[in-house]
Amino acid sequence: MSNTLTIVASFVAKPGQEARLRDELNMMIAPSVDEDGCLGYQPFTDPNRPERMVILEEWASSEALNYHFTLPHFQHVAKVLDEILAEPFTLRKLTDISN
Repeated sequence: MSNTLTIVASFVAKPGQEARLRDELNMMIAPSVDEDGCLGYQPFTDPNRPERMVILEEWASSEALNYHFTLPHFQHVAKVLDEILAEPFTLRKLTDISN
C-alpha cells in the first residue's frame, strides 16, 4: 500500500500573464524535484485555454509537501502568483484509492 500523496495544483493566469505563469511554473521544476520526498513535479497547460495550467506533483508524504511550502523557491512563486493569477490557485490532495 502506497503512502504517497498526489497533488493537482490548478492556476488561471490574468490576461496577458500566461507566459509569465508558464515560466514561473517551469522554474519550480528543478528545485522541487531536488527536494527529499519529491517523486514527481510536472506542469501542464490546457491547449484550448492557455491561461489554465496545472502542476501534477507526487510526494512521499504530507510532511515532505509541507516542507516544500516553507522553501525559498515556493515562497518566491507564491508571491509572484498573487500578482499574476486571475483567481487564487487551488490544491487537490489525492491518495491511492486503496488507502
